[in-house]
Amino acid sequence: MQRYELDAWLGDDHGLDENQLAELLQQADEIEGRFPDPDDHAEKHVALVTAYKLIKGDESVIDELAMDRVKARAAESRALAGLQQAARMAGAANESAFARRARVDRMTVRKWRDKR
Repeated sequence: MQRYELDAWLGDDHGLDENQLAELLQQADEIEGRFPDPDDHAEKHVALVTAYKLIKGDESVIDELAMDRVKARAAESRALAGLQQAARMAGAANESAFARRARVDRMTVRKWRDKR
């Protein structure tokens, strides 16, 4: 990331001194290296926001992210329970179609239906 890109992203009222800006620019470059794919935009953004907050001394971001993760895992668990039930109720002829709709592979559907 170029400095002008970071300045544009931060805006004028970012509250960082030159040393902090240099550190954030270094972090931004490392983040771009970890998330090079354009499809990783959301992950890259969250990582950059996290770096910015930590450099500003706002460690509450760690607790916020941890809670987001707990909520996401709970949501995934509920969704999987529902999908497993739906898979059990789907007919055997529909396993491939169900797998596509559920965005899992057919072997996962077979496992859910105890058809290994």
